[in-house]
Formats: sequence, structure tokens, C-alpha cells
Amino acid sequence: MLFTDWQAILQPLIEKYKDYKHPLHFKNPYQLVIMVILAAQDSDANINIVCKPFFKTYPDFKSLSITTSNDLVIYFSSVKNYPNKINWILDTASVLKDKTIPKRLDELVKLKGIGRKSANVILRETHQKPEGILVDLHVLRVVPRFGLTPQYKDANKSI
Repeated sequence: MLFTDWQAILQPLIEKYKDYKHPLHFKNPYQLVIMVILAAQDSDANINIVCKPFFKTYPDFKSLSITTSNDLVIYFSSVKNYPNKINWILDTASVLKDKTIPKRLDELVKLKGIGRKSANVILRETHQKPEGILVDLHVLRVVPRFGLTPQYKDANKSI
């Protein structure tokens, strides 16, 4: 059975969580982009810890664009997959050093280390219009139990 009145069904959840603050402790879009890249397959708590000293040294993409991966290892060595993430961050810094952070999903996903889910987090947290619903493994496991959609095996499918 598929539900058709999404607004009515989801309204209690929307009301309950409408003021929910994202668990990453960012202060601006630059910090959010860096933290979202780092948070993939790692805990938000760990990312919040490692980013505090990092942001004191590198407050923006311009300052970050003139550093090397060796300089960043001291900050991110405890982050899962840190060598790749450091490269993605440096690539993003070189692309965005004098530019604003993209405000559309198709532009955000062109940045290394940012897929559709991460891009939608960035859009939502910067008060832009997200393109889709954020779906992770947990959602994929729960959706069929609720009977919300028969297309639950692929998070990239439209319903």
C-alpha cells in the first residue's frame, strides 16, 4: 500500500524536527562544505573536534588553496579515508578560492568529495532549495517497512 497524502502523514515529523540543528558545528558555508566532505563514513562528533583547530589556521578557501596535503595531515589523520578527503578539500579550495559556494545541486556535485546527499545537506543548511529527499542507508532499510514506495533499493531513483 502506497501513501498518497505525504503532507498529512509527515506533518507530525516536520513539526517535531523543523528547528533541528545539524549535528556538524559549522559557522558559515565554507566550514559546512569542509565538514560535509570530511564527515562521509565518519562521525559528526569526530569532525566537530578535528575542525576546531583547522578552521583557526584555515578560515576560508583562499587560505586553504595555498597549502599542501602534508600540512593538513596533522588535522585530519584521525578521519576515515583522510588522504582522499584531503585531496578533495584541496581540489575544492583551488576551484572556490575566490568564488562563492555553488547554490545548485548540479554545480555542487562537480566538486570532489560531494555527491548528491552531501550537496543536498549543503543546500538545505545554506537555505537553498534542496533537490530531493536526503536518503541514506538507514532510510533505505526503513522505507519498505512503511510501504512508502516499491523503489527502495536505489537511493538515486525518483519516486
